[in-house]
Formats: sequence, C-alpha cells, structure tokens
Amino acid sequence: MINFQHIFDKFDALTVMVIGDVMVDAYTWGEVSRISPEAPVPILASAQRERRLGGAANVALNLQALGATPLLCSVVGNDSEAGAFMKMLGASRLSQVGMLADSSRLTTTKTRVIAGAQHLLRIDEETTKPLHEGLEKAFFAQVEQLIAGEKIDAIIFEDYDKGVITPNIIRWVVNLAGIRKIPTLVDPKKRNFLEYRNVTLFKPNFKELCEGLKEDVDKKSYDAIFAAAQKINRQMNVRYAMVTLSERGVLVSDGEQYAAVPAERRNIADVSGAGDTVISVASLCLSAGMAIPLVAAVANLAGGLVCEKVGVVPVNKKLLLEECIKKLA
Repeated sequence: MINFQHIFDKFDALTVMVIGDVMVDAYTWGEVSRISPEAPVPILASAQRERRLGGAANVALNLQALGATPLLCSVVGNDSEAGAFMKMLGASRLSQVGMLADSSRLTTTKTRVIAGAQHLLRIDEETTKPLHEGLEKAFFAQVEQLIAGEKIDAIIFEDYDKGVITPNIIRWVVNLAGIRKIPTLVDPKKRNFLEYRNVTLFKPNFKELCEGLKEDVDKKSYDAIFAAAQKINRQMNVRYAMVTLSERGVLVSDGEQYAAVPAERRNIADVSGAGDTVISVASLCLSAGMAIPLVAAVANLAGGLVCEKVGVVPVNKKLLLEECIKKLA
C-alpha cells in the first residue's frame, strides 16, 4: 500500500524554480439581467473586481499550497500592473528575488468578465515578443546565480508564448540543470515546442501536442497518442512525455511503453489554471521519488479538483491527499 501521507510530507522540504511568463489574472464579477439597446450584447452590472497571480505565478502558488518553496523567475513591465503584481507576490509571501522589470515590456494582464458562473469575455493586455538580447542575458544571469546559491530540487518551464522563455534560455538552463542533476519539467506552448530538448518531463495538452508536432492525432486512440508522444521522447530526448487529454484523462510515455489514467467524473466549473496545477503536482511527485505512472495519476486528480472551482485557484493539499488515499492507495 502506498503511503501518500509520507510522500506529501516530503513536499515541505522541496524547492522548485519556476521560469516563465507571469501575469495578472483580473476578474470582474456581476449579474446580467438585460441586453444593451446599443448592440446585441449583455449588460453586466459589476458587483466585484479582483486581481490574482496568474501564469507561472499560479504554478508558484500551487507549489506553495502543496507545502513546497517556489522560486519564481520572470520578467514584467515597468508599469502599474507590475506594481500590482509585486504587491500580490508580497501578500502571498512569495519571493521577488527572481523577478526582473523592464520598460520595453507590458505586464501581461488577462481580465475575465463573469456573470454568475458564466464566463462572458476575456480581455488580454500583453507583450509577446521575445526578450531582447541584453535582457535575455541579464535574466539568465539572475537564474544562474539563484541556481548556484540555492538547493533547487526541480525546475519548471511555464511557457505561455509571451516571450520570457526563449530558445537560448531553454538551452542554457537545461544544460545547467543537467550539470547539476536537477530534473526539468515543461508546460509548453506552440512557439518553443520543439526547443525543449533533453528535459525530464514534457507536458503538453492534446491541442498543444497536435499543433507542436503538426499532426492530426486520433484522440479516441491511446495507441495513436502514444505514437505521437514517442516522437517527443525520441526526437527531443525527453525522458517522460505526459499528455493531458481533458475528458480522457492523462497519458504518460517513456518512449517504450505508456500508462493511461482515465479522467475522474467531476462537476466542471472552469478549466482555467488546471495545467498549472498538473505541472506543479508532477514536479513534486517526481522529486519525491514517485514512479511515473503514479505521478500521472496524482496530477490527474489534482487537475480535476481545481476544475471544480471558478477562476484560477491553487490546489488544496488536504483534499488532494484525501483523494489519493481514497482512489489510488
């Protein structure tokens, strides 16, 4: 029988570096009772506004919620939203030592307009161009210094295609992690998909898998998904490819064989942030010595739990532990 309590207790001693695109998740909540006379659109009577940490910062929040110490590394703008972001980092007791600000960039802000439990609209303000050469070198120097000065148990690349992660950053960090024997995990997007060579775990969702490989894959066939995952394992020298499949669960491949974990029945309220939770849980389970099929199963449970909540929220460690004991022990 698996002692999940012992494994989850190990999380408290782990430090995970998170490199990637951070953002402010802003929410406007309210009710809709009529349609605008100016255009056929609903009128939202705004009742509440809120800002939350998003993107790679949500991965850091998930790691923190699970008991680990996150070390967040990213670049924001020199604007009011950056000030709000830094203030939220402080309020959440997250370190700012890995953060850089640069006036050439906007701080990514996603504003979601929600009526009751219905997501009506999202407004994005962002810079998506890659870091310029000087900023790229300054950012890596900061990451390199932190890796040299801290005991890092894992590194997560949280890529939202906003430009903080570049091919050079990937290559430099993965090489440094390899020298120091630090596992590297990736939550990819389209732009850098094929750049993540020699990483430990690569976690695309199904859409990202098809777009990244430029292939049509039959989602109903685990064998077809495994064949696509094998290309990641072999062509990119990735140890584990873990593909999230929403209603079909998760498939994980080591290049020779695969394990498929079916999805749990859930009352899905909002899928926002589920991928952040999955990569966070996977990094800690892998660092704690868990076998890869079980890593996939625990991460799958965690992703399902956060989908029951509206908005981007970190996973609840106590609830996840209870689910693991009930369904996987």
